[in-house]
Amino acid sequence: MISTPSIVCPSPPAVNRAAVKSRDSENAAFPSPPWPISLLGVPFDNVTKAEAVLRMSAMIAARKPHYVVTANVDFLVQARHDVELRRILLEADLVLCDGTPLLWASRWLGNALPERAAGSDVVPLLIRAAAEKGHRIFLLGAGPNVAAEAAARLREQHPSLIIAGYYSPPFRTLLEMDFPEIERQLHAARPDIVLVSFGCPKQEKWIAKHFHLLGVPVMIGVGATLDFIAGRIKRAPAFMQRTGTECLYRLAQEPRRLARRYAGDLVHFAPALARQWWNLRRSVRLATTTEFIVSAQATDWRHFRIAGNFNAAALNSERDFFDDALETNQHCRIDLSQVNFLDSTAVAVLVQWRRRLHVRGKRLLLLNPSVEVSSTLKLMRLTGHFASVVQPAETTVTDDSLELGEPVVPPYPGGHTLAWQGEITAANAEAVGHSTRHHLTAVGAPPRQTFIINLSRLQFIDSAGVELMSHLRDWARKKEKEMRFLAPPPAVRNVLRLAELDHLLETNHR
Repeated sequence: MISTPSIVCPSPPAVNRAAVKSRDSENAAFPSPPWPISLLGVPFDNVTKAEAVLRMSAMIAARKPHYVVTANVDFLVQARHDVELRRILLEADLVLCDGTPLLWASRWLGNALPERAAGSDVVPLLIRAAAEKGHRIFLLGAGPNVAAEAAARLREQHPSLIIAGYYSPPFRTLLEMDFPEIERQLHAARPDIVLVSFGCPKQEKWIAKHFHLLGVPVMIGVGATLDFIAGRIKRAPAFMQRTGTECLYRLAQEPRRLARRYAGDLVHFAPALARQWWNLRRSVRLATTTEFIVSAQATDWRHFRIAGNFNAAALNSERDFFDDALETNQHCRIDLSQVNFLDSTAVAVLVQWRRRLHVRGKRLLLLNPSVEVSSTLKLMRLTGHFASVVQPAETTVTDDSLELGEPVVPPYPGGHTLAWQGEITAANAEAVGHSTRHHLTAVGAPPRQTFIINLSRLQFIDSAGVELMSHLRDWARKKEKEMRFLAPPPAVRNVLRLAELDHLLETNHR
């Protein structure tokens, strides 16, 4: 079964951190922090560096696979043009604020993050905690010998630290990497934490593609952090880290590599953030107070209705209600038809709500989103991330009408055209591949030696899905057939283009 489009979650302003209680049903050790905040559509967790380490320690105790992202301005800029990276940021178990400009932005938007939680600051704290608790660390990536040098330095600094292994694979594209060798080393090492240094967005896409299969409790992309630990690159002085000018120090170290990136980030980030701030400020002046928040239950669905302002103030005033709603183990419908205003905090909570339900195999559906809700989601480039239904007021939405179809739609009788629908991701790519080969083989030899897969109903595909397309093409060639993929929507074409595999959409001549 394919997951439906996701949602974005709100983030209220600062809350008394000591008074916030732990309510995560999967593991009571997870703290329940102040609400997150959405910056350009990406929800950032409202945690300090120390709280981030506690969250990761709880992930290890839960013994389930998780991935953590330390996102800076460049991540957000890339995510505006990279559909797959955007989805990865929306579905991460923990998104940390790795940039002082993001900290400033959260203050301007009314839900201040407590501090910068850069990977280069969080990782040393995480390593110290690992040495105290006996957690096993694996260093993956970076340049030749960098991981080995970092491991040696860490052993000197923390004699009790268990370095389960390190490996710097040869540089290759994401889909050309030797995953079996990496998998062999990680399974032999049995790490609790893997620090992945492939650079953004490659490391995030690699982690999202493999973290469930590898079963490591915490995988985190760390960028240049291993180079810092190894002494290959020096960090900026503390005053530059505090004042948000660390980028100037890095630019002086690597001008050729970073000049164009920093200039592009400035050109894209500042205007986009200004548009978010201006639109939300203008909307809040026109909005009324929150009118009501209600919940009802029917069969396997819970129905929520929110009217008036859906914002940080509403979330904080109804904290128990929303904490309970986010922990439900049922499908959820949220009627947003009478919402007058949706702020950055509420957007961030919707993402979180959808992600938590998705982990439990449940769905989140937006019912009749108002013009204000739709425009805010469009502003943050999140429209396609949500399952939504628009129904006349007199029409009842039945549970049967909300069921998802299978990802592979069989060919018409005697035909050789399949349709893929919903989402093809690492979670279901293997099953989709098996079903596709089964259906195409069952109908016999195709006319003109061509199999066709229609992509027009596909909402999203990730790197695992792209790899499946490549494997199916090779499978068809071995059978002396041709495999064609037709009518990809923009989101699918975006992923293929960035993977430099958009040629898969062309006719594959033998």
